[in-house]
Amino acid sequence: MTSFLETSQPKQGWRYVGKIALASGLALTALSSTLLAADAPLTADVVNNELSYAIDNFLLFICGVLVLFMQAGFAMLEAGLNDAKNAVNILCKNLVDLCAGVILFYFIGYGMMYPGEAYAGGYFGFGQFGIGGGPVDPAPGALNLQIDFLFQAAFAATAATIVSGAVAGRMKFSAYLIYTVVITGFIYPISGMWKWGGGWLDAMGFYDFAGSILVHALGGFAGLAGVIVLGPRLGRFVNGKAQDMPGHSLTSAALGAFILLIGWFGFNPGSQLALAGHANVDAVMLIATNTLLAACAGGCLSLIFVWLKSGKPKLSMALNGLLGGLVGITANCDSVTNGNALIIGAVAGGLVVIACYALEALKIDDTVGAFPVHGVAGVWGGIATGIFGGHDLGVQILGSLVIPLYSFIAMLVLFTILKAAGALRVTDEHETKGLDHHEHGEGAYGSIG
Repeated sequence: MTSFLETSQPKQGWRYVGKIALASGLALTALSSTLLAADAPLTADVVNNELSYAIDNFLLFICGVLVLFMQAGFAMLEAGLNDAKNAVNILCKNLVDLCAGVILFYFIGYGMMYPGEAYAGGYFGFGQFGIGGGPVDPAPGALNLQIDFLFQAAFAATAATIVSGAVAGRMKFSAYLIYTVVITGFIYPISGMWKWGGGWLDAMGFYDFAGSILVHALGGFAGLAGVIVLGPRLGRFVNGKAQDMPGHSLTSAALGAFILLIGWFGFNPGSQLALAGHANVDAVMLIATNTLLAACAGGCLSLIFVWLKSGKPKLSMALNGLLGGLVGITANCDSVTNGNALIIGAVAGGLVVIACYALEALKIDDTVGAFPVHGVAGVWGGIATGIFGGHDLGVQILGSLVIPLYSFIAMLVLFTILKAAGALRVTDEHETKGLDHHEHGEGAYGSIG
């Protein structure tokens, strides 16, 4: 192929080259002027601070977007594991988790979760409405407050959306909206402050790197409270025997689970909050690999367990086992070896299967297995952090019990009040015809029956 400079108009070609060189020189001059603003000397430290600031904040931005992408994963997983007549209801609940949850977290949740050093070691505090603060000086590990809020708000939405699958098919949309307001505006920020905001559990040395307890166990136990108060779906238990109520699309459920797996690489590696520098790079790479190993171990062991129990390698249980492995490694992914990650994930996957059968024996109807995946595997993750991660085991057990119990009791009270007011569960007629029909007036597949 003939190059541009080999054309029949060499003078014109060189003229373009000159213009490009001039433009490049002007751009470099502008960049130098920016770096030398306020008469700052262009030293190696200045360049390092600027680059580290850019790298760390861009990492958190990308990871925050991946965590937000998990909303799509939850929506597909939960909708697929439920009847088609409730698909719109589930998708709408996932939407309101995000929209209402982020706004509430902006106005009050963020200020409650990170109230400042004045509340260090405490149980409750409030810093400010909104994000607050101002510009930060560029430095390694320095975070722009806007992107810090975005990342933390994505976590808050994740904690809230766990419940939607557990209570699917029978909770009124208005009741779920009230729940979303309470958990994202108050419950999650308060318990989050106890550790991540420098509260009393943090002062004791409790460790939860990315939220096995603070996000997943909290949401899982909130879901348990919901299904206990609601009661099982119509036809789930007949004459004391559990009846299979399969979801309408395992294709959608599998897609959701794989989306969640991808999103988890924002959830866990992003929680390092920095990438610049040798130590941060090594930490992020370890975290990412441990995350994948635990997920795969959880998926494998749950598949083996359910195959031995039922004689069939059931996809739905294997998907939940994979997610259980992810939940279990979230608290300790930075603190354990690859071999430890395999053990933690495998145990989490096995516990998910055992917990699913236990709920069935107790006639507790968790539609998608949210409590086994997030509640049981989450508690295991917190305790495993003490067993394998070198953190105080007694403190880990304490924190791994206190936060889930706090969530369970608070949500049990809320759901009981809603039930007493007749505002919690839909009527038998509405449940039979589907929540899409009576709650939303539209169907996921073009028909509302």
